[in-house]
Amino acid sequence: MMLKAYALIEAQDHKLVSTLQNIMNQSPPRRMQTPGGRWMSAQMTNCGDLGWITDKSGYRYTREDPLTGKLWPSLPASFKLLAKSAAALAGYRQFIPDVCLINVYQPGDKMGLHQDRDEQDFTQPIVSVSLGLPAKFQFGGTARNDAKQQILLSHGDVLVWGGAKRLNFHGVLPLKDGHHPLLGRKRINLTFRQAG
Repeated sequence: MMLKAYALIEAQDHKLVSTLQNIMNQSPPRRMQTPGGRWMSAQMTNCGDLGWITDKSGYRYTREDPLTGKLWPSLPASFKLLAKSAAALAGYRQFIPDVCLINVYQPGDKMGLHQDRDEQDFTQPIVSVSLGLPAKFQFGGTARNDAKQQILLSHGDVLVWGGAKRLNFHGVLPLKDGHHPLLGRKRINLTFRQAG
């Protein structure tokens, strides 16, 4: 379900970005390496009880940020409220996020087609919040080569998917250059999940 500009209705974008900057100061975004040895295009970090990482050992959630050796920053109450209210509007009233993946895209960065499979409970949805430059999001089926829908995501848009579509392949096409008045030449995506 697409909730146009919902993050701007539920929370002031200046407050969201300020809170986000505080998190990234504690656990800076970084490029991660896939088990196959490739470097991911977008930089990422996390907040919450767990954080998602990838390296040569595989994809997984950890309690500590391997870059800082400390626990991931806490999931802010304002972030949790935004994710819970968006999920409830999409019919997932029991959703309680414990993880927020933070992806930072510069012009040219992308996210290849993938499934979110590292969580324990696939009955819980994914809540994705877009900030900054617009991006084209690809949403396919349960097989990588299924037909894909392209969805333009703008600043403040929230996308929620779950149920039969929870394991659908999705990704982000290369980010086009531009300038956002609040975030400059970048896009930040907040992806809320219940991982534990």
